[in-house]
Amino acid sequence: MLNNKKIAVDFDGTVVDDAYPGIGKPKIFAFETLKRLQAEGYRLILWTYRHGKTLDEAVEFCKKNGIEFYAVNSSFEGEVFDSQTQSRKLDADWFIDDRNIGGFPGWGEIYNIIQERIEFRVEGKEVLPYSKLKKEKKKGLFW
Repeated sequence: MLNNKKIAVDFDGTVVDDAYPGIGKPKIFAFETLKRLQAEGYRLILWTYRHGKTLDEAVEFCKKNGIEFYAVNSSFEGEVFDSQTQSRKLDADWFIDDRNIGGFPGWGEIYNIIQERIEFRVEGKEVLPYSKLKKEKKKGLFW
């Protein structure tokens, strides 16, 4: 199955336990989930604070674990970034980060969120993450 969806993935605290500037142990099911998403046609972007040697180490660590990214800290491979004329925001459909609202749910839950198109809702002042919004069924002549 091919698609054009891009997923930006943080490294420290998301793919691996946070041990910056070192590399922590892989999170449970991180590489298995990323491989599955790639096999389903998703383009993975490594989106991290790391740069220079620590970035190279993270990219190499991922390669050794079977993941090669579509792009690294950019919207696409070969992107030329000009800070005078562009913002640093990436072009991605989803962002996976351990610092999202509600914290890091785990890779199994992330896979379900992506596959089932799970949305979030706010009730009062509370964010209720990882639960499907109930969609009312249309009633009509052909439904």
